Amino acid sequence: MSDFAEIILDGKSYKMPIVVGTEDEKAIDINNLRSESGYITLDSGYKNTGATESAITFLDGEEGILRYRGYPIEQLAEQSSFIEVAYLLIYGKLPTEEELEVFTNEIKIHTLVNEDMRKILDGFPSTAHPMGILSALISSLTAFYPESLNPNQSKDEVNLTIIRLMAKLPTIAAWSYKNSIGHPVNYPKNKLDYCSNFLHMMFAYPTEDYQIDPVVVKALNKLLILHADHEQNCSTSTVRLVGSANASLYSSVSAGISALWGPLHGGANQAVIEMLEQIKADGGDSKKFIAKAKDKDDPFRLMGFGHRVYKNFDPRATIIKKAADEVLTALGVNDPILDIAKELEEAALTDQYFVDRKLYPNVDFYSGIIYRALGIPTDMFTVMFALGRLPGWIAQWKEMREQKEPIGRPRQVYVGEKERNYIPMNQR
Repeated sequence: MSDFAEIILDGKSYKMPIVVGTEDEKAIDINNLRSESGYITLDSGYKNTGATESAITFLDGEEGILRYRGYPIEQLAEQSSFIEVAYLLIYGKLPTEEELEVFTNEIKIHTLVNEDMRKILDGFPSTAHPMGILSALISSLTAFYPESLNPNQSKDEVNLTIIRLMAKLPTIAAWSYKNSIGHPVNYPKNKLDYCSNFLHMMFAYPTEDYQIDPVVVKALNKLLILHADHEQNCSTSTVRLVGSANASLYSSVSAGISALWGPLHGGANQAVIEMLEQIKADGGDSKKFIAKAKDKDDPFRLMGFGHRVYKNFDPRATIIKKAADEVLTALGVNDPILDIAKELEEAALTDQYFVDRKLYPNVDFYSGIIYRALGIPTDMFTVMFALGRLPGWIAQWKEMREQKEPIGRPRQVYVGEKERNYIPMNQR
């Protein structure tokens, strides 16, 4: 294969280098295209544009492959913990036993947030969406740790910022939920592991001793691992783009949270539950809605089926389906919504219409089911997504800074009016 691509524009030839990744992904390096030719490329939504070279996550949508730092997601979900995966993503290698213990203990030291943050939280009405609260409070961490605004922090200072964010986001996330239901907040219990501590802050009541269910903890660990990173998606690209302006990690992740909040990105599992609620309210006849989904003239669409990137199957869905079955069995959940979900799942896996169109249940379908079974309200689903995606965001921000990437500045093709003269108000 040639090591360059030839582009002919206005009769002149331009040679652009070919870049090949470690998994044989091929790209045309057009960094000098505009300066040499005056042309830019137009790629709405950046669907064919590689904005960076990254060593964090490999994704092959055609083959259904997802790997973090080279490790298959199937192995990590089965054998690892969320905190170990977070270390892997952020620092680029699996930790030794000692390194994992140090990382875990450092996080535990910083789980408390400044009491002044309670005053900010109290300023939000109970109707405020938890994602709005989460984004605002994460951004406000810059006020409590102004040294994080310095783009020339030392390696140790950057690491402290990373530890603080890993430690405090679960506390703030749980507090955002407590605010939404008008309940007093729970402080972290650092004798608990990361996931158990979060569940305690979410569900414990002052008059009760909250019992941590190991089945729930195991399921939550898997969910967070499966969402920990997913290449250059909308929120991750947002984190890198904001960070490229030398914005702090807190500001960059706050922006990522806002991007994730969009219903086309992080809200898919919430849309699944809302769809199931719609079917239940209509009488619970799943066959009726399956027929509606097949009718091209019917606006109804099945949520949580198929995937923009994965063309044949979502490797995360295979893992999470098993976890969903385990959780529903262990908890003995009796919920008509989940019965409807099972009927839709069966249809998608066996009905030729869905099989031919590759409309298989994806990770959002099963994660919504598990979160509902765990008692997590739909408004918190996207917050849970953010909790899982946090180490990926951190890793991407850290990589972008270490690679000294330039500030992001996409171009455009202008299609507005040509130059024209201003007309005074009294002459219009």
